[in-house]
Amino acid sequence: MKIYLDSIIKRDPAARDKISVILTYPGVKAVFFHHLANKIWNYKFYLIARMISQFSRFLTQIEIHPGAKIGKNLFIDHGSGVVIGESAVIGDDVTLYHGVTLGGISPSENSEDQRNSKRHPTLMDNVIVGSGAHILGPITVGKCARIGANTVVLKDVPDNSTMVGNPAKNISTNTDTSFKPYGVRDIDGN
Repeated sequence: MKIYLDSIIKRDPAARDKISVILTYPGVKAVFFHHLANKIWNYKFYLIARMISQFSRFLTQIEIHPGAKIGKNLFIDHGSGVVIGESAVIGDDVTLYHGVTLGGISPSENSEDQRNSKRHPTLMDNVIVGSGAHILGPITVGKCARIGANTVVLKDVPDNSTMVGNPAKNISTNTDTSFKPYGVRDIDGN
């Protein structure tokens, strides 16, 4: 827990101390409830797991399907409106801002054929996804990629890329893997 809270304080200049992060950050609560729901989901108690995830959604306005696989230190900043689908996979040290969707591309078509298949994206380690972005389908977003606000991603994203627009376009490849929120660079262009 200490490492998780430290990772949030490192990424959020508004985070003052661990106790305020625990008590006031909806993303922290959503991740906690997801870990509980995911354990129950893996024991095949699907209804109970879904009830926990819906309770979490009620409290936090963040919907994480209990079947989603989430790595260490996921930070959901602000969080309202975040949706993470059942077959989504999220690596370590990923940051999501409010309104992000990790969804499928055709959920109402041939539902029976889609059941138990990979329908949602995979985000590798150290990805940052800006507010309102939609990453849709069974695609992979590479390590240290940055997805700009309101970007719509429908195809695989290479490592270290900065994607913006609808449809998403790669505007930059950067080998600097340090945390840079919002895809912003410093004055020197780094």
